[in-house]
Amino acid sequence: MTALADADAAPATPPTAPRSTTLILTVTSITNSANGIRTITLAHPDGSALPGFVPGSHLVVAAGTHSNAYSLVSDGANPTEYTISVLFVEEGNGGSRWLHDELAEGDQLEVRPPRSAFAPAARAAKHLLVAGGIGVTPIVSHLRAAARWQRNVQVLYAFRPGYAAHVDDVSQLAGSQAELFTTRAEFSTRLAATLEEQPVGTHLYVCGPAGFIDHVLDAATAAGWPSSRLHSERFGIDALDAGDPFRVKLTRSDRTLDVPSGISLLEALEANDIAVPNLCRQGVCGECRIDLCGGDEPIHRDLFLTDDEKKSRTAIMPCVSRAGAGCTLEVSL
Repeated sequence: MTALADADAAPATPPTAPRSTTLILTVTSITNSANGIRTITLAHPDGSALPGFVPGSHLVVAAGTHSNAYSLVSDGANPTEYTISVLFVEEGNGGSRWLHDELAEGDQLEVRPPRSAFAPAARAAKHLLVAGGIGVTPIVSHLRAAARWQRNVQVLYAFRPGYAAHVDDVSQLAGSQAELFTTRAEFSTRLAATLEEQPVGTHLYVCGPAGFIDHVLDAATAAGWPSSRLHSERFGIDALDAGDPFRVKLTRSDRTLDVPSGISLLEALEANDIAVPNLCRQGVCGECRIDLCGGDEPIHRDLFLTDDEKKSRTAIMPCVSRAGAGCTLEVSL
C-alpha cells in the first residue's frame, strides 16, 4: 500500500501497496496513423513472447512523468508485440503530449501487463460493436478475436473526416459488416434501425467520448435492450459522473471527512492536509491505492484493481472511486 500520512496525526508506519509486475519494452515502430493520432508498437528487447490478453484490454504506459491507459489494437493470442494508438489531447495531463513529442523508435517504455474491463461476452449470439473516434481502438481487438473465432459481429464506426484511426483494419476484419459514418445524423438514424433488428442474445459494446457513449446507451435502453447486454468503455476521469456525497472515516487518526459530489476522495484527503502519493489521477496507475478496513460497499471506478481485489473490499483507488449517497468508507489512515 502506498505511503500515506496525516499532517495532524502522530507518525505511523504506512502500509505498502502491492505493485503489479512491470515490463520494459522497446519501441519498434511509430506511425502517424491519422490527424493527432500516433500508433506505437512495442516489443520485448529480446523479441520474446509477451503476456497474452483478451479483446478490449488496455496497457498502462509510463509516459514521462505520467501514467495513462491505452487500449491495445494488436492481436492478443501469443503476442510478440503490443500496439496502441494515442490521441493527442491538448487539455490532458501531458501523457499524450509526451508520447507524441518526445518518444522515438528505439526508446524503452515501462508498462504494466494488459488488463481488461471490456471483454466480449462468451455466450453472446452476436456482437454489435459501436465506436466513436479514438474509441475504435478496443473495438479493433474485438474484431481480431472475432475473425479468429468466426464470431458473428457487426460494426458501426463514427468519426470526423480526417480523424479516423484504423479504418482499414475495421474494413478488412469486418468486411461487409462494417459501416462507417462521418455525420451524427446519419449515424443516429442507422443506430436506431440497427438496435431494432438484432437477434435475441446480441450484446452491444460501445466506446468513445462520454457524450457518444451516453447517446448509444440511451438509444439502446429506449429500444428495450436489457442492461446486462450493454457494455461500455469510458476513457479517463472526465468520463465519470460527479457521484454522490459520502463520508470517509480515517481509522488511524480518528477523523471523519465529508466528500461532496464532484470532489474525489483523493481531493478531499489532500484538502485536509493528508498527502497521498499519486500519478495519473485517472484510476489506471495504482499509485494512490489505499487500504479499506470497513464501512459500506465502495463504488470501484478504476482500471487498476482486479475483479477479485474489488470484490474483497480491501483497497480503493481514491482518485476515481467513491461510495454511494450517505455511505461511509473506513480507510487505514
